[in-house]
Amino acid sequence: MSHAPGPDLIAIPGPSPVPARVLNAAHRASPDIYGEALAQVNLQVMAQLKRLAGTSAHLAPYIGNGHAGWEAVGANLFDRGDLALVLTSGHFGRSWAEMLEGLGVIVERLDFANLPPDPARLAARLAADPEGRIRAVMLCQTDTASATMADIPAIRAAMGDHGALLVVDAIASLGCAPMRMDDWGVDVLIAASQKGLMCLPGTVFVWFSDKAAAQGATGLTSPWWDWHGRAGAGALWRFWGGTPPVQQIFALSEALTMILDEEGLESVWSRHDRLARAVWAAGEAWAAGGSGIRLSVTDPAARAASVTALTLPGADALRAWVARECGVTLGVGLGAPDPAGALRIAHMGHCNAGVLLGTLGAIEAGLVALDIPHGPGALEAAAASIARSA
Repeated sequence: MSHAPGPDLIAIPGPSPVPARVLNAAHRASPDIYGEALAQVNLQVMAQLKRLAGTSAHLAPYIGNGHAGWEAVGANLFDRGDLALVLTSGHFGRSWAEMLEGLGVIVERLDFANLPPDPARLAARLAADPEGRIRAVMLCQTDTASATMADIPAIRAAMGDHGALLVVDAIASLGCAPMRMDDWGVDVLIAASQKGLMCLPGTVFVWFSDKAAAQGATGLTSPWWDWHGRAGAGALWRFWGGTPPVQQIFALSEALTMILDEEGLESVWSRHDRLARAVWAAGEAWAAGGSGIRLSVTDPAARAASVTALTLPGADALRAWVARECGVTLGVGLGAPDPAGALRIAHMGHCNAGVLLGTLGAIEAGLVALDIPHGPGALEAAAASIARSA
């Protein structure tokens, strides 16, 4: 007899669960898209998004997913034949590099396997580029596949006085971990609606500095992708390149109010950190005794606040069991050396201790049911971690 009937628990790293009140905010008929009321809500959302990113920079919104954000950046920053240096720490960094190559950009990769970028390696590479051929240094703050967390201030410091732009994908980290775009010297930032922002998929945002804006359009900048017209828009439709995503604007307004004005951004960051540490405590307990289970990122300082990746023999069978028997959906081992023996646990956005402990409990039940070797005391360790941080 299955225990799955009841609320589903979605613990994949995006799309993340959407709060009921955000869904309710979106569940309304479209008003006059040429009227002043909707235009004002849109302007409020743009201001909220700048607060979220810690910036006064320009902001261009697009209808699309994270991949659309990648292409928007490529189309505005590069001409065909320009050189980009991409620091890759997992599947998504490598996919971004491939997309840029598809646009005609020359991409050089500094690959760090599934570990965060090493600032010393970056500094050495930039020192070997006295002509300044490298136009941009590009990386994911969190690579959603490997569950790494890059040290953005250290990367910026490693760039020294090299003239390259610093471009950061924060799709899996914004609203979950600290991001201070202006203070950290980030020139271009990308995020999307479906992860830490607790909204439906379908909108992506690109913030860009005056330095990034100063180069103007390139040979790749089509009217649709041109971020200048969107960031300097005087009419609602110009922000979005046409008909605005009306219901998403209302949803974003509600979600950003919850994050910024009710819980508070630093409290949101703290909550994600505490939940992540509870997952790590469980993972370390399961790993005891040579079980074969291990956290993919060994250094806690290099682990993401929004998602945890584990090597876990029998992960495919475990995912299927917890979905069927407990109504819990876990992330696949995307980009792992052995995807069938790896999984990811998301703890991003609309997530609290009760939901997280339920997810960990379902995993523990599956380990027992499938006779997968694991160390004892994982749930106790997670609960103790939450109790200490309360």
